[in-house]
Amino acid sequence: MRILLVEDDPLLGDGLVTAMQNDGYTVDWLKDGKHALQAIKTEDFNLVLLDLGLPGMDGLEVIRQTRKKSIDVPILILTARDAIDDRVTGLDLGADDYMTKPFDVNELHARLRSLIRRSHGRASPLLERAGIRINPSDKSVSYRDKPVSLSSKEYSVLLYLVENADRVTSRAQLEEQLYGWDQAIDSNALEVHIHNLRKKLDSAIIKTIRGIGYQLQDPKGL
Repeated sequence: MRILLVEDDPLLGDGLVTAMQNDGYTVDWLKDGKHALQAIKTEDFNLVLLDLGLPGMDGLEVIRQTRKKSIDVPILILTARDAIDDRVTGLDLGADDYMTKPFDVNELHARLRSLIRRSHGRASPLLERAGIRINPSDKSVSYRDKPVSLSSKEYSVLLYLVENADRVTSRAQLEEQLYGWDQAIDSNALEVHIHNLRKKLDSAIIKTIRGIGYQLQDPKGL
């Protein structure tokens, strides 16, 4: 899961990046509204964590411009502002939820999971496909009712494939989920993760579509 954090407070931003990375998210961090809007227009994020009091362009204008471009990425407002009008305006402009600083990190994680789940049209917190069951709240995975231990990167690859099981996922899309702007990508890293998933689950569960990408399939046809 790839998240864009837009926060100009260096201490809070650093803490949020660490907390979310520890929870398995890929996080890109920007500190001003103009660069955030450009990133939202050109990159593929699962969710945007957005402060309102930003230099260059405030968070409300970022929301307004994002929705004006018909970009439907979930937006969670982070604000220290106590005025109810700011929160109401943000929600009316198209934000999906808000949290007032200071907040509990565990609650933030729960809200992230909820917004991402809703953005995929799911009511249940569990994902089930092709014999795989994933519980994002504790990142537990089972296959044919047997628990499976995965690394954080393997988990991220599998989660994305399960959520997009009805279409082919390109290599670039998977790599965007795994690596932020400041992370180097080994040329064969993705292939290693795919190989490990096939070994731990089933050799035929991830189909390679030559020249295009990968797609989850049910080896048993159930």
